[in-house]
Amino acid sequence: MLKNKKVLLVCSPYYKKITENLIKGASQILKKNSVEFKIIDVPGALEIAPAIKYFSESSSKNQLFDGYVALGCIIRGKTYHFEIVSNESARGLSELTIKYSLPIGNGILTVENVDQAIERSDPLKLNKGKGAALACLSLIKHKNNNSNE
Repeated sequence: MLKNKKVLLVCSPYYKKITENLIKGASQILKKNSVEFKIIDVPGALEIAPAIKYFSESSSKNQLFDGYVALGCIIRGKTYHFEIVSNESARGLSELTIKYSLPIGNGILTVENVDQAIERSDPLKLNKGKGAALACLSLIKHKNNNSNE
């Protein structure tokens, strides 16, 4: 059912090692399911949702991507910026999923410190990259099943 599907990983490499871990976890599950994927980088978590929107618009003509995986990390600092970036990046992804029926797996970590980020991103530990890819694949399946009825 997932054969010939293509997924775009939209990544914010602000925390390079964390994002590399997330990509590793996501790409392993996509390869395991024979899903083609492409990786692009954007400057930060707030740019992930707009990038997905741009690619979904350009792909609607020739179906470049069947789903999207958002990967990045937001670590709490000493200012209110953490809340803004965390809330708005999640809101943007949810809005795209609901408004445009885009299958998106959200793998943007929102954590208190680097140790939590490492634990959650590590493919040998909590592997949130894998979780985001699995969420995307699940949504692709549900969307395809619903459109076939």
